Amino acid sequence: MVAILPAAGIGSRMQADCPKQYLTIGQQTIIEYAIHALLSHAAVRQVIVALNPNDNIFSQLAVAQDPRVSVVIGGAERSDSVLAGLELARTLQADWVLVHDAARPCLSYGDLDKLIQSVLQVKQGGILAMPVRDTMKRAVVDNTAIAHTVERNGLWHALTPQMFPLELLFECMIRAQQDGAVVTDEASALEHCGFHPLLVSGRSDNIKVTRPEDLALATFYLTHQ
Repeated sequence: MVAILPAAGIGSRMQADCPKQYLTIGQQTIIEYAIHALLSHAAVRQVIVALNPNDNIFSQLAVAQDPRVSVVIGGAERSDSVLAGLELARTLQADWVLVHDAARPCLSYGDLDKLIQSVLQVKQGGILAMPVRDTMKRAVVDNTAIAHTVERNGLWHALTPQMFPLELLFECMIRAQQDGAVVTDEASALEHCGFHPLLVSGRSDNIKVTRPEDLALATFYLTHQ
């Protein structure tokens, strides 16, 4: 099994001097936590990191020297980076692929193992996700007021990793791209093609660091894991 980390974004919402995946928590960067979490599982034999062509930071990290870590050049959109990773993964003759956010450092071994064991039983893949707990509101067009309350039963927060048969994900992402479909995560490419990936309940501390306050929360979670 191969894992892909799309890491070509600049993370402008973090208001930081470097892309969010290179912010540090303790002695490691966020992306190093994410990579080590994936490599902790015996089923993951290679991690492919899709980088911005102007990235000059990743190569300086200790993890970049790990023979289980490979690099490809990503693209302007997440889907471009994932496709670049899939192209390399296909040459490695992997049957399954995990896609994980480079800015999601708190993935637990238990969740990763639960996802892998659950999804290996189905053909359409699956994702880590968490049921929505809060009351959900739909905003009016200009986002300044509430239009109505959205029924939260059956709603889930999509997390990562997301795991699929490699060739199925590749084919669905190509088709979604050709059709001009909006693909915000890998599961949505499969949904576009008529598949229904499995929902595997994950931990709420598997957060994605996108805003300054998330960094403090991730630090707390990692300290107490």
